[in-house]
Amino acid sequence: MNNEKEKHIYTVSEISRYIRMSLEDSFPAVWVEGEITNFVLHSSGHMYFSLRDSGAVLKCAMFKRANEKLKFKPKDGMKVMAFGRISVYEARGDYQLIVEDIEPKGVGALQLQFEELKKTLAKEGLFDPAHKVPIPYLPTRIGIVTSPTGAAIRDILNIARRRFSNVEIIIIPVKVQGESASREIAEAIRQFNRLGNIDVMIVTRGGGSLEDLWPFNEEVVARAIYDSGIPVISAVGHEIDYTISDFAADFRAPTPSAAAELVIPRKADLVGAIGAFKDRLRNALGSRLNIFKERLSTLSTSYIMRQPMNLVLQYAQKIDDLRKDMRTAADHIVKSAGEGFRLLIGKLEALSPLAILTRGYSVTIKLPDGAIIKDSKSIKKGDQVQTRLGKGKFRSRVEEIGGE
Repeated sequence: MNNEKEKHIYTVSEISRYIRMSLEDSFPAVWVEGEITNFVLHSSGHMYFSLRDSGAVLKCAMFKRANEKLKFKPKDGMKVMAFGRISVYEARGDYQLIVEDIEPKGVGALQLQFEELKKTLAKEGLFDPAHKVPIPYLPTRIGIVTSPTGAAIRDILNIARRRFSNVEIIIIPVKVQGESASREIAEAIRQFNRLGNIDVMIVTRGGGSLEDLWPFNEEVVARAIYDSGIPVISAVGHEIDYTISDFAADFRAPTPSAAAELVIPRKADLVGAIGAFKDRLRNALGSRLNIFKERLSTLSTSYIMRQPMNLVLQYAQKIDDLRKDMRTAADHIVKSAGEGFRLLIGKLEALSPLAILTRGYSVTIKLPDGAIIKDSKSIKKGDQVQTRLGKGKFRSRVEEIGGE
């Protein structure tokens, strides 16, 4: 009985709580390496997955407040190193790692994020060559989005002064490094588009590490470049550096200096080209004038130029001949038509019933309806009839009707 009084019976919740507290005290902060499996992104924004190696599986939970800072998207099969603390989910009695941060193993997080964003934007068509527009050859006003104190703007201004000082350059100063840099760069691009008086825009900065160049890999910058109505040249870092803005821009320059040389031609070269064109035009005009002079000289010594009235008189005589021929042809047509008309009249008269009457025949009709009498049966004694002769007619009364 005493033993039963001294016996302490734990509840399941108490055991789970004690285990959780023990684990949390023993593993307050650990790095765990493994392969992600069973990854689920919950509608709440929390991530649930497991880390496994060849011998075991560890359940993990990464809550929204922690995973919002990730530079890449975890997925099944990815080998990572996860930082967090060991705890117990008491409702199921599962021990798990509460993850605070994840780093890809073998590939840097930034590089992985770069590749994933590049793939996503490419699928949306932000890098489509059909969307890109040509860079104007000789812009009068160039917009620059960069740091006002960096080497990039100094290089561009030096090249502009040396090559073509007439070009106007407008700078919107922005941060090119740090968390707020991408937003400032995107807003500067949109601001140049609102101004609407820029021929071409250069988005640029000097070299640096991947972390230094990262603002130019942000989605907000890529979309601002894609939406720009002004042609955009991306000139970020050194020749070996590639950023998302390079793919979204209308043209990628390997360096800021190369971008300046692309859009600002040498004034001396242009002046020389204009001089060469002037010489070619002068020579071409001179050759054409000589050709026309020779033609004019030939025409001035020709027969037509020496006796111009002879040609007029010849055409006048030719017109008279044509008139005569037309009159003769018309008379012949009228004569032929008259003969044909008379011949036709003769044929019609020969076929006319009246022509028969001239040869002693007559036509008798019954009055008053005027029906021609062809048979004696159609009349009776006392009927009034009218007889037409070759010349004249007379009326009579039927007194007697004979046979056939």
